[in-house]
Amino acid sequence: MDFKTVEFVKDGKTASLYLNRVDSLNAMDVQMIKELSEGLEEIAASDVKLLFISGRGRAFSAGGDLKTMLSSTNDEEFQPVMNDIKKMIMTLYTMPAVTVSLLNGAAAGLGLSFALACDYVMAEKNAKTAMNFINIGLIPDGGGHFFLKNRLGENAAKQLIWEGKSMTAVEALQAGVIDAVYEGDTEEQLELIKLKMGARPLKAMIASKAIFSKQALPLLIDTLNQEAKKQLEMRCTDDHREGVQAFLEKRVPQFNEN
Repeated sequence: MDFKTVEFVKDGKTASLYLNRVDSLNAMDVQMIKELSEGLEEIAASDVKLLFISGRGRAFSAGGDLKTMLSSTNDEEFQPVMNDIKKMIMTLYTMPAVTVSLLNGAAAGLGLSFALACDYVMAEKNAKTAMNFINIGLIPDGGGHFFLKNRLGENAAKQLIWEGKSMTAVEALQAGVIDAVYEGDTEEQLELIKLKMGARPLKAMIASKAIFSKQALPLLIDTLNQEAKKQLEMRCTDDHREGVQAFLEKRVPQFNEN
């Protein structure tokens, strides 16, 4: 793989995928989303049985790139991006490998949805998570509704989405958003998991994953389609424009659409 925003390292049947837009806290722009979509397809078609996903620099991913949000507000420009997000998430969720996301820093918005598509989600002790679309008048995408409902149940998922607040790694663990908290270097943690998983019957684990993912895939597809439709509607609202402007001006937004 030869990508500009994503780094891929393969070691036998184990692979590591790093989000690599360090200067932007690994915010997902159009190029990164497309490269992730293509790269994950290549991994899924390979002999990889254990995949680790993390971010270079100080963050896992700050979410969707704000410039991308501002540059495409009509269906013709926006739909291809949502199609790549759909492909990216479906490929990761159904991949015939055990997938582990290691949140080495902030994981927000689309970045958090992407992490939750993995089988196992871990966060470094000082990392933070936020499903914070609501703060700019949007809804979660990347299957965020599907993954949060799976992990928390419908009511708790709605509350988390509507509040849009940031959580520490420990708070996210207690809420059920993530599976574990680790301390220290992410690469060291990755090696520890690799050793542990190497002693496990990965073939049997992947077989169980295939059963679950096949059962749930129609609902995930429907969720991704609905998110794309509703997200376009939300992006055309005054509340979204106010939310973005408030973010850029570093002030509290004044939402007024009812």
